[in-house]
Amino acid sequence: MKLMSSFLLCAIAFLVLNFPATTDGAEQFVYNGFAGVNLTLDGNAMVTPDGLLELTNDTVNLGHAFHPTPLTFHNGSSNGTAVQSFSLSLVFAIISVHNDISADGMAFFIAPTKNLSNTWAQYMGLLNSGNEGNATNHMFALELDTTQNEEFQDMDNNHVGVDVNSLKSLQAHHTGYYNDDGSFNNLTLISGKAMQVWADYDGGSTQITVTLAPIGATKPVRPLLSTSYNLSGILKDPSYIGFAATTGAISTKHCVLGWSFAMNGPAPAIDLSKLPKLPRLGPKPRSKVLEITLPIATAIFVLAVGTVILLFVLRKLRYKELREDWEVDFGPHRFSFKDLFHATKGFKQRNLLGEGGFGKVYKGVLPKSKMEVAVKRVSHESRQGMKEFIAEVVSIGRLRHRNLVPLLGYCRRKGELLLVYDYMSNGNLEQYLYCGDNKPSLNWEQRFHIIKGVAFGLFYLHDKWEKVVIHRDIKPSNILLDGEMNGRLGDFGLSRLYDHGSDPHTTHIVGTMGYLAPDLVRTGKASTLTDVFAFGIFLLEVACGQRPIKQNPQGGHRTLVDWVVERWHNGSLTEIVDTRLQDYDSDEACLVLQLGLLCAHPFTSARPSMWQVMQYVEGDTPLPELTAAHFSFTMQALTQNKGFESPGMMYPQLTTSFATFSGISGGR
Repeated sequence: MKLMSSFLLCAIAFLVLNFPATTDGAEQFVYNGFAGVNLTLDGNAMVTPDGLLELTNDTVNLGHAFHPTPLTFHNGSSNGTAVQSFSLSLVFAIISVHNDISADGMAFFIAPTKNLSNTWAQYMGLLNSGNEGNATNHMFALELDTTQNEEFQDMDNNHVGVDVNSLKSLQAHHTGYYNDDGSFNNLTLISGKAMQVWADYDGGSTQITVTLAPIGATKPVRPLLSTSYNLSGILKDPSYIGFAATTGAISTKHCVLGWSFAMNGPAPAIDLSKLPKLPRLGPKPRSKVLEITLPIATAIFVLAVGTVILLFVLRKLRYKELREDWEVDFGPHRFSFKDLFHATKGFKQRNLLGEGGFGKVYKGVLPKSKMEVAVKRVSHESRQGMKEFIAEVVSIGRLRHRNLVPLLGYCRRKGELLLVYDYMSNGNLEQYLYCGDNKPSLNWEQRFHIIKGVAFGLFYLHDKWEKVVIHRDIKPSNILLDGEMNGRLGDFGLSRLYDHGSDPHTTHIVGTMGYLAPDLVRTGKASTLTDVFAFGIFLLEVACGQRPIKQNPQGGHRTLVDWVVERWHNGSLTEIVDTRLQDYDSDEACLVLQLGLLCAHPFTSARPSMWQVMQYVEGDTPLPELTAAHFSFTMQALTQNKGFESPGMMYPQLTTSFATFSGISGGR
C-alpha cells in the first residue's frame, strides 16, 4: 500500500512539473512551452519534442494553432452584451535564413471558427481576397508583420498592428519599445531573437494596448501602441483564439515559445526559464571558434611580424654606425655603438658626468669587460679630414703615462663621434676649485701635487713620446682626478701631433676663452708654447682659486694675469692666494704664481719649455728672477692692440669654447 502511494505521488509530481499550468475552465491559462499541450494544429504547424510551437517550417507554407476549446468573450450568453476585458502574453521569434529578408509574418487572432483552410498565404493565413474587410468575419488580430504590402497600406516591413476584420490595421507602429525616460529602442522582428509581447483589451474603456520588449526585460510602462475600438459588435460567442503564420519563397520559421491568456485580469506571467530553445535555420554555420579566432590569429600574426620587422629596423637604426674601408686598420681601437649604448644605459641623464662646449660626457660600464669608462659624444658635420683625425685619435690612444687619462678608442655615427676614456672616479679639478658646498676644497698639498702631475703629463706629451702632442685645451675641467687624487690630463679631442723637429701647421683656432695664447690668436698656429701659456693660466687659477677672466664691479672684464701682475708689482703676491687655504707653503705658492706668470707671458720667447717647468717645480733649478721689464704692459692692452679683432671676441664669457673640432672640417 505504501509503495502504491509513493508511486501516485511521483506521478502527480511529474504531471505538475512537465505539463503547462492552467486554471479551472478556459478563463485563464499559461503555457511555458507546449510539450503535452492539446493544441489544434493545421497546415505545417507542429510542436517539437522539446515543446516549441513552430507555425511554419523552412518551406513555402502556412500554419495555424488553436487553443483546443472556444472561449466566451461577452458578459452574458447573448452576443449583444459588452465584451469582457482580456489580456494575453506570448514569447515568439521569427527566424529567417536571411537576416534582412522575410515573407509575411505571424498573428494572434480571435475568430468564430477554426475552419481557416481557405485562407491564403499572402493574407497571413487569416483571410482571402473574397472576405478581406467583410464585417461577417468577426475577427480580431494582432499582427507581427515583416512584409510591407501596399494592398494593406502597410507602413513598413517591420511593424506591429491591430486588425479588425481586415489586414488594413486600425493602428500600427514600427517595432520597438519605450524606455522609462521616453526614449525609443528599435527591435527587428526577423532578428531570430526571442521577444515578448503583451496585448490588453479593457472592456469598460474599449482601449486596446500592445507592448513589446526583448525577452527577459520588464514590461515597459509605456505601450508601443494604443487605440480605442469597441469589440462588442465584432467578437462572437464562442470564439477560438490561436496563431497564424505564412511564409513565401523565403525560408522562415515562425515560432511561439510560451503563451498566457486571462479573461478579466492580467495574463499570468510566463516562466522564461522553462521555455524551449530556438532552432537553427539554414546551412550549418561555421565554427564560431574559427570565425572568432581565425581573424584574431591572422591579425596577431600580421601584427607580430610587423612588430618584429619594425623592432629589427629600429634596432639597426639605433645601433647604426658609420664605417669606411680605411678604418679597418684601426679596428682594435674602435668600439661598437651597441656596446657604448648599453654601457651608458642608453646615454641616460643619470649617467651624465659633465657637459661642455665640445659635447657631453657619460659614465658607462662596458658589457663584457665590466670596465668603467667615460664616453664623450661630439657632433660634427663634415667628413673632410676625418681619416687624418681618427688616425691621430688612434695614435693618441697609444699614450701611456700615469698623469694622462687613457684614450681607449672611438666610435663613429652619422654626424657624431664618440671618444672613450678611462673613467676617473673623483671627477675633474674644476669641481673642487669652484665647488661651493658640493665638494670639499683641496688643500695646498693636494693642489701642488696635482700641478706637478699635470706638468709631468704635459712634459711627456711634448718631449718624451714618439711624436710631439699638442693638447690645445689645458684647463681645470680637463684635469681628471683618479681614486688617489692624482691629477691626470684628459680630453684629447682637440689634440694634434707632429714629428719631433718639424713645425706644426694647424691654422684653426681651437680651445677655450681665457686660455688662448696671443700668438695663437694672431697666427692660428698651435705649438708646445701655446700649451705652456694655457698651463701658466692653469697655475694661476689653481693658486688663486679665480677664473682666468674676472669681472669688475663696473661690468667690465679683467684677466687673471693682469690682476696677479698688479699684485706682484705691489709686492703683495701672497695676498692673492686662495682664501680657502688656511695653511699652505708660501714659498711653493709664490713659486707657482711666478711660474704661472712666466708661462703665461704674452711673448713666446719669454716662456719656458715643459722640461724647464719640470726643473722649477721639482726644485732642481731655481726660477729666474722676474723684473718689472718682464711685465711692463697689461695683457688686456696687448690683446686689444696686437692682433685681436676686438677684446670682446676673447672674453665674452668664461666657459665658452672657441671652436669645436675645427680640424675635421678643413685645413689643419
